[in-house]
Order: sequence, then structure tokens, then C-alpha cells
Amino acid sequence: MIESIWFILWGVLWAVYFMLDGFDLGLGTLMPFLAKNDVEKRIVYNAMGPYWDGNEVWLITAGGVTFAAFPTTYAVMFSGLYSALMLILFALIVRGVAMEFRAKVDHPTWKVMWDRCLVFGSFLPALLLGVAFANIFQGIPIDEEGIYRGTLFTLLNPYGLLGGVLFVCLFLVHGTLWLAVKTEGELHERASRLAPLLWLILVLVALTFLGATWFNTRLYDNYLKNPFFFVIPIALIPILTISALAMVIVYIARASWWKAWFASCGVIVGVTLFGVAGLYPNLLPSSLNPAFNLTIYNSSSSPLTLKIMLGIALTFVPVVLVYQAWAYHLFKEKVGEADLAHEEGY
Repeated sequence: MIESIWFILWGVLWAVYFMLDGFDLGLGTLMPFLAKNDVEKRIVYNAMGPYWDGNEVWLITAGGVTFAAFPTTYAVMFSGLYSALMLILFALIVRGVAMEFRAKVDHPTWKVMWDRCLVFGSFLPALLLGVAFANIFQGIPIDEEGIYRGTLFTLLNPYGLLGGVLFVCLFLVHGTLWLAVKTEGELHERASRLAPLLWLILVLVALTFLGATWFNTRLYDNYLKNPFFFVIPIALIPILTISALAMVIVYIARASWWKAWFASCGVIVGVTLFGVAGLYPNLLPSSLNPAFNLTIYNSSSSPLTLKIMLGIALTFVPVVLVYQAWAYHLFKEKVGEADLAHEEGY
């Protein structure tokens, strides 16, 4: 029972990370297509500025939960997928440095360099996180000793790349809606015109991914073999995800940008939890032999450790949630040219 609770917490933490960091990964990727001059680029930076580092706390939390609750899975994941994870880490570091260093020197070449770093540091993690999770859904080549029998290019298979494209599309829609929420004028108009087009592309990619998932993974097995998965609350995951996706375009049509953004949050969380529910009780399925799967039972810490950590998590995770909700409330106003004059501005 305690292993299942931690499995749920593990999935929820990843979902929260994708939901929060997704909009600034998408916005950073889109910046060259939306911002036409330095002022607009600075507005884009400031639309992400108060949040991006707090959003990444959830990545650390999700990784920490994997390490503490499922150490064997952590060991296999971070050794076998070392190259991909290091690329993600490097890109996130570059993005963080770009956010902080761009305004330090007032020279066009300097700014262009960091702008490109921001795009690189936003697009690559979005793509590779999708590739990683799609490969986990599909199964990765690990043997009975937990040794990864593949290379970085093994992960770049058609289904893995399709998962990467799905994540990029999810984050692009999320980032465009965030920019529509946080800006006014021409920048807002560009974002509002681009949002429905990106939504349509997302729908097409999502349908393709769901079809490919039927043939390339066993995610649907849990829903077909376990009748209780069709009972509340599990059945609500795909239903609410589809509903949220539909409501995104409804709210876009009504120019209700905050509601559209929250609906997009629901889509990202729903997509993540749908995949996680399909994995249960596996954490890292093996594509070589199902007997080699790493599950919540054969890769977890001791029950006593899990119980102690659960108490700690239930104490401190709400604290982080309250703090972050306060930060979002504090900086909820739109970003305009007047905000660029402040010393804290990017």
C-alpha cells in the first residue's frame, strides 16, 4: 500500500513540474517567433522571470522522490539514460544563465547570444523529456541486472520522437496562452492569433500519439485488465483531459486567457497521469523481457523509510505549494514597458 501511495506521489510531482515549467519552456522556444524587437523580448523574459526558477523546484522534487522512494529505479535511470539526462541538465543550466546574464551587458551581440541560448535551453528539455517518458511508456532495453543495453540513439526511435513532439506542442500551447495572459498590445495579439493554430497542431499530434501508444506500449493494458480503472477516480483522468483540451479552444474563442491557461494545465496534468496510471505498478518497463521490469515493489526503499518520508512530504510539499501560489498571486499583473524600468527587470 505504501509503495502505491509513493507511486501516485511520484506521478503527481512530475505532472506538477510539467504543468508549471511547461509554460516557460514553451515561451522560451517561441520567443523568436513572437517578439520582434528588444523591448518585446524583455517583456517575454519578464513574463517568465519571477517563476522559472521556482518551477524547476518541482523537477528537483520529482527527481528526489525517485531517488529516495525508488533508489533502484533512480540508479538504472540515471546510469542508463545518462547522456539524455545530462543534455537536459546542460540545457536547463544554459537557460538559467541566459535569464540572468542577458541584461548584464548592453550590446546586441551579447543579447543575441543569450537569446539563442534561451531558445536552445527551452526547446531541448521539452523535446527530450517527452522522448524520455515515451520510451519509459514503451519500455527501455534493460536486462536482469538493470543494465541499459542501448545508446542515446536507441531512445530516438519513432515513438520516442513522437512523444518529444507531443511534449513540445503541449508546452508551446501552454506558453502562448501564458503570454496572452501576461501581455497587452501587439505582443498579446500575436500570441492570441497563434494559440488556436498551435492548439490544432496539438490535437493532431495527440491523436497520432494515442494511436501509436496502442501499438507500441502496454499502457492501455491496465485500463483493460483492471476493471476498477474505469471507476472513479481513474476513469476521470482521460475524460477530464479530453474535456480540458476542448475547453482550451472554447476559452481561446472567448478570449478568456486565464481560463484557457488553467485548462491547458489540466491537459498537461491529465496526459502525464494517464501515462503514469498505465504504467502501474511498473516504473521502468523492460523492452527485453517483462521479468526485468523495475516496479514499485522490487525497486523501492524499505516500508519504514517510505512511511517516514511520507510524513516529511506531507509536511513540506504543502509549504512549497503555498509559497508558489503566493508568488503567482504577487506577480499576477500584466507585464508592460513600464516594468522594464525596474532594477529587478530582466
